Amino acid sequence: MTKRSVVLSLVIAGGLVSPLAQATNGYFAIGYGQKSVGMGGVGIALPQDAMAAASNPAGMVWVGDRVDLGLEWFRPDRSSDIVDNGVPGVNGHYDGNATRDFFIPEFGYNHMVDDRMSLGVAVFGNGGMNSDYSTNPFGVYAQMGGVSNPGAAGVNLAQLFVSPTWSMKLNPSNSIGVSLNLAYQQFSAKGLYAFGQISNNPSALTNNGTDYSTGYGARIGWTGKVTDAVTLGATYQTRTIMGKLNNYSGLFAGQGEFDIPANYGVGLAVKVTPATTIAADVERIQYGGVASVSNPLVFPPTGPATMLGGGQGSGFGWQDMNVFKLGVAHAYSSTLTVRAGWNHNNQQIPTSQTFFNILAPGVVQDHATLGATWKLPNKGELTVAYMHAFSKTVSGSGSIPAGFGGGNANIRLSEDQLGISYGW
Repeated sequence: MTKRSVVLSLVIAGGLVSPLAQATNGYFAIGYGQKSVGMGGVGIALPQDAMAAASNPAGMVWVGDRVDLGLEWFRPDRSSDIVDNGVPGVNGHYDGNATRDFFIPEFGYNHMVDDRMSLGVAVFGNGGMNSDYSTNPFGVYAQMGGVSNPGAAGVNLAQLFVSPTWSMKLNPSNSIGVSLNLAYQQFSAKGLYAFGQISNNPSALTNNGTDYSTGYGARIGWTGKVTDAVTLGATYQTRTIMGKLNNYSGLFAGQGEFDIPANYGVGLAVKVTPATTIAADVERIQYGGVASVSNPLVFPPTGPATMLGGGQGSGFGWQDMNVFKLGVAHAYSSTLTVRAGWNHNNQQIPTSQTFFNILAPGVVQDHATLGATWKLPNKGELTVAYMHAFSKTVSGSGSIPAGFGGGNANIRLSEDQLGISYGW
């Protein structure tokens, strides 16, 4: 069986075949597992369930034997405005919400081999991005280029991980862990005919259905209990090397390359009272290391290499992102734990790059979260979590090239997410 077949079989077995989209910290989720989400996404130093592998594999050995199943309902609200453009019919407000509701499953399993070692797996949506404009913001340009009916515009990106995980206690206070990340992504784009003039392969630019690729990477981690009340953690995820999206080799740099960025972080958890824990994580996502994400829009291209699809082809201009997470959990009673959190990132989309990011307006910076877990009589746990990403607008500054009429694109996003999980 090929590597691709193995990955796809695991994805299907995990139930992750439904469409999904995320756009929170760029296009990464704020956290994995509903306990983590309810605390602003913290998890590097605070493993709470079998989804811990997605944040720090070293935490799995501390959660014991357990299974967790969850589902999130994700609802983004995205729009764009084009202003001061010199091409008649382009200026205006564009609503990107023709598709609004997305459902994101998750699954975690952990088995204690003995009192020092565990084996497990986490299956989760790593990230994604969706925009769906019934009125095409680039439609007038396409018509000027001879496309009579460019149709709707938008993109859909979904990335899923299946992460087999090994974790071991080095001593009563320290553990390490390793996850093999088997990744699957799917992508589609529509209505981008306006950019055919700067693509090195216009036939592989847009409206080629859904393409997919598979790939692999790894995550390593450490967790250490400094005292009975203080725990530290650190983790690093390699760049995930993905196969090319050949149907869109005229869109993404490197003839369809779209790897998943490396990221790393550190965490702290403090048990301030027997009932209350405060945790914080700092994470860095290296969007700048993936050319198709980080290369700026170049117009006019300086040569074939800087055309869409070229080795130094235009991308979305995203910069590296720093993420700060803070959460609190309080055991209100023996059967009820309540949570709250905050998640903040720096803005990764420069004001000069908003035009192409009409397609990928992942601009939200601040997220507030709430959550709770009820222990049931059968010793299972029911957990819910809610996230609101506050509306953020990035206004362009010289963002539309003169060849497209000049002016600016202003892009906006807000989000709501509600999740539920059951663990035992």
